[in-house]
Amino acid sequence: MEYIGAGLAALGVLGPGIGIGILGGLAAGAIGRNPDAGSQIRGLAIILAAFAEGLGVLAIVVGLLAIFIQPA
Repeated sequence: MEYIGAGLAALGVLGPGIGIGILGGLAAGAIGRNPDAGSQIRGLAIILAAFAEGLGVLAIVVGLLAIFIQPA
């Protein structure tokens, strides 16, 4: 039964993955429209992608904890 919970927790990786894809596409479009602001847009996109990756890692950790931590 704990594997079902771990699988559901691991599904939390889908959200950040989709978010990073959308972020990358919109950042590329913004740089294409305004190349002079490319460095500012790129820096902000990297910071936001790092925050999204953090949420994905947190989902994986919760899934692993659901597998390996057994209730007493």
